[in-house]
Amino acid sequence: MNIQQEETNTKGAFFIEENGERVAELTYTKNGDYRIILDHTGVNKSHEGLGLGKKLVYHAVNYARTHNLKILPLCPFARIIFRKNKEEFADVR
Repeated sequence: MNIQQEETNTKGAFFIEENGERVAELTYTKNGDYRIILDHTGVNKSHEGLGLGKKLVYHAVNYARTHNLKILPLCPFARIIFRKNKEEFADVR
């Protein structure tokens, strides 16, 4: 499944579509030029348990690394993933 991105001046989202339908999404808010705030992760019930939310969080981390950004995970799901990978994600926290 291909992860896509959309972004405006203040907000953005990483998402996965299947057959033209968005089945998973991680939204964020830009906080200046140096940080994004992960604020919501959602996965359709039909796609729960496939690890799509986790894939989106990892994609956000790679995006942050590529663009020299820090991440503040306010979304409860993203916060759990960050807590479980504290050392691995330390550089973007």
